[in-house]
Amino acid sequence: MRTFQPGVSAKLKRNPNYFKNGKPYFDEVEFIAITDLAARMAALSTGEVDYIGRADLKTLGMLKRKPNIEILEVTGYGHYTLPMNVTVAPFDNPDVRMALKWAIDREEIAQKIFLGHATVGNDNPIAPAIKFAINPEPQHKFDPEKARFHLKKAGIENLKVDLSVADAAFAGAVDAAALIRETAAQCGIDVNVVREAEDAYWDNVWLKKPWCASYWSGRATADWMFTQAYSADSSWNDTFWKNPRFNELLIQARAETDEAKRSAMYAEMQQLTHDDGGAIVLVFNNFVSAKSKKLAHGEVAPNWENDGLKMAERWWIATA
Repeated sequence: MRTFQPGVSAKLKRNPNYFKNGKPYFDEVEFIAITDLAARMAALSTGEVDYIGRADLKTLGMLKRKPNIEILEVTGYGHYTLPMNVTVAPFDNPDVRMALKWAIDREEIAQKIFLGHATVGNDNPIAPAIKFAINPEPQHKFDPEKARFHLKKAGIENLKVDLSVADAAFAGAVDAAALIRETAAQCGIDVNVVREAEDAYWDNVWLKKPWCASYWSGRATADWMFTQAYSADSSWNDTFWKNPRFNELLIQARAETDEAKRSAMYAEMQQLTHDDGGAIVLVFNNFVSAKSKKLAHGEVAPNWENDGLKMAERWWIATA
């Protein structure tokens, strides 16, 4: 590490004594934080940077036409969420949470915002490719009648809530929130979209505002994902959800050697997050990035963004 400015940049220099023989290939690498989508795309187009993560899907077509740029897309475990703090009213009421889950047209968001680069979520953070994954029933989709039913159960005729968003959470978060506001209005829910500052989003909004946009890169196992994001004692539990049965199952499943019993435990945990949890899982997103063709690499890892967060170690300059 040569220099590090949190939220700004990190400059790295090759360690000649690195424990993996022959790696890394680069002598130096600099990572720069460019939170503005347009600025990020422009930086690659002009050659200011050689790679960008979270490419702007709306202008991806224009980028594809540039002969010196290549688009990378992998399907992994990542998902975009709208966490509700279940300890704060009105999100402390499970019927309010359920009303909001039925008030969102996820299919419309997947098509209009993510342009086919994502699959619809169902308020279960376990990606379909992960062992023990299920798709809980019922499938949450836009249904004004069911949304109003749950509002009535909560004793509320009309609900007004703030939704804090910025594209720092995920590319398209602001536009997705606008669609949510429109569909929620048809359910008697007034969603006030609060456009938050991009550069301070993770300090001032995530884990602080009662309802906001967020993302998870996902994890390779159900236990890992649940432990980090949903267990009662996790510092990253951004819904502040502490379901006793869920946490009991989480501990039991780790020690269970009977495959069928363990599978049933994880199925119940996924159903609990779907039915009672505070996370609205909008979509499972593809990791879409773009790079200069002068960069070369092997097979791109799907577990995290930016080649499993190991670009600096695994990539190299292409030779003619």
